Amino acid sequence: MREYKKIAVWQTAFLGDAVLTLPLLRALKDRYPAAEIHFFVRSGVQSVFEGQPEIAQVRPFAKRGAQKSLNAAVRLGWELGREGFDLWISTHTSLRSAMVAGATGITRRIGYNRPWYNRLAYTETVDRRFTELAEIERLMQLVRPLGIGGPAPEARLVLPEKARQAADHFWETFGFDRPVLGVHPGSTWPTKCWPVERFGEIVRRAANDGAHVLVFAGPGEEAVAAQVIDLAKADPHRVTNLAGQLSLPELAAYLGRLDAYLTNDSGPMHLAWTQDVPLVALFGPTVKALGFFPRGDNSTVLENDGLACRPCGLHGPRKCPEGHFKCMRDLTPDRVWDALKVKLGLS
Repeated sequence: MREYKKIAVWQTAFLGDAVLTLPLLRALKDRYPAAEIHFFVRSGVQSVFEGQPEIAQVRPFAKRGAQKSLNAAVRLGWELGREGFDLWISTHTSLRSAMVAGATGITRRIGYNRPWYNRLAYTETVDRRFTELAEIERLMQLVRPLGIGGPAPEARLVLPEKARQAADHFWETFGFDRPVLGVHPGSTWPTKCWPVERFGEIVRRAANDGAHVLVFAGPGEEAVAAQVIDLAKADPHRVTNLAGQLSLPELAAYLGRLDAYLTNDSGPMHLAWTQDVPLVALFGPTVKALGFFPRGDNSTVLENDGLACRPCGLHGPRKCPEGHFKCMRDLTPDRVWDALKVKLGLS
């Protein structure tokens, strides 16, 4: 079987999608240990993967910036085609991704067989089998033409040393003598967010029952974090607001130190479970059956299975199409706390 020296893996969707690509990267490195693997990701998330041993170089793609246009995509493809890649694997199904791939002219290019334009951009295509497989197994279909079979390797996130040291220093400085719960009330998609008053209730219960709570939030979510803390009315010595204070690798490293984590269906959720963090994930407009769920024995997904309107989209819309938002409102604090307190050792 042919050996490859320089491999490109293209995944420019959201942070969580890139994290879910880790088993594919591991499988490629196991099969081609001498190969140089370049991982192309959405600009802004590249720093999370800089410690990943399978990757020779993480390459950002400014899909919302300078490289947004289709003309720019074609030009980028031409440039990449001159870099000596001998294998291109695209995990993304957008037209722009297909145009980049096709323009490279790389001898072997593997992608999914839908949408229709993918069959023009790639030299080989595979069926994604969206309704049959979870996302990691869908991604593994892309390496089957290379003779890579069997179960997907374990997904394990390896962070840059600087980020791990920052988390270690924070824990040493605080000297926590109680379980530490992290909560992350935000998400890119509004309907994926559990109501802030419910997060506040969990923060109050956790602090009152003997945990220390860290509240995380990304850029633009600081007000939500502050609202959660205000609604909790908990002992301020047992709640720490980290909103907007951490880089993405630092956030991941802090998550890796938690005793338990409460999160919406979001990118940080994937940063946590790939470090085997005990977590509870709240799925409202999306469902576990779509395949983008946290895996492992330490992961618990809570969702409202009795609603016929779920899922209402792959990501969740900006507003509830039915106007009632029962998918999230019917997830009670009692149910969530019952799942969390066991992970915290407070039951």
